Amino acid sequence: METLTLGPSGTYSHRAARAVADDGDIEFTESVTGIVEAVAQGRSARGVVPVENSIEGTVTESLDAFAEYDVAVVQEIVTPIRHALLAQHEAFELVASHAQALAQCRSYLEANYPEADLEAVASTARGVERAREDGTLAAIGHPDNAGGTLQTLAEDIQTRDSNATRFLVVAPSAEQSRAGSKTSLIVYPNRDYPGLLLELLDPFAERDINLTRVESRPSGERLGDYVFHIDVAAGLYENRTVEALAVVEDLADAGWVRRLGSYDTETVV
Repeated sequence: METLTLGPSGTYSHRAARAVADDGDIEFTESVTGIVEAVAQGRSARGVVPVENSIEGTVTESLDAFAEYDVAVVQEIVTPIRHALLAQHEAFELVASHAQALAQCRSYLEANYPEADLEAVASTARGVERAREDGTLAAIGHPDNAGGTLQTLAEDIQTRDSNATRFLVVAPSAEQSRAGSKTSLIVYPNRDYPGLLLELLDPFAERDINLTRVESRPSGERLGDYVFHIDVAAGLYENRTVEALAVVEDLADAGWVRRLGSYDTETVV
């Protein structure tokens, strides 16, 4: 199945996408928004996008793309992140990697290479490509990216051993499923008053539905106006979820509620 994810080959997104498709069916881009748009417009059957890292938090571009384009979430993939310092030799002047990877390894770099400059690039794999071509550069990426002229100078340099990234697999909206242990929703109330967020979340608490994530993002309509991204530990097939959503939709009748669908989780090491 044709699957689009962040490239080039060798990114953590690529590792996650392998849980969905064979390498021959995986294509790459450097835009999260472009992935979601391609799936929404039928140009790709599946997309794999990062949404949250256990150290650095939410990938806001993904949330904004979900609010802009009508897609379904059909699977969650959790990938433990193992960062290694990769270079041709120890005498490098610059570390190039994705901004998230640089942040996740900041403590190690400051302690061991305080003089090195840091440069954010589109992906960890893009940094690896540059380090292969330029001996004055080092990269941060999975240890499997070493080889040839590129050697591993240090492994597991991330700040915390529990570092992991959560990816969502998106499909055309017609493939939305009611089955699964988790559900993702987007709520735009298009109004504001004291206690509104509490009213939106209470229907889930009253039905013993655990909220696993609540995020607010600017709606883009006006200052102080927000869209809420909500994940719950329940499927759309459950009556309690249906009942809670009916209350939420009444509260958001001036705006909209988007059900991205229900799905299960797979861990890829």
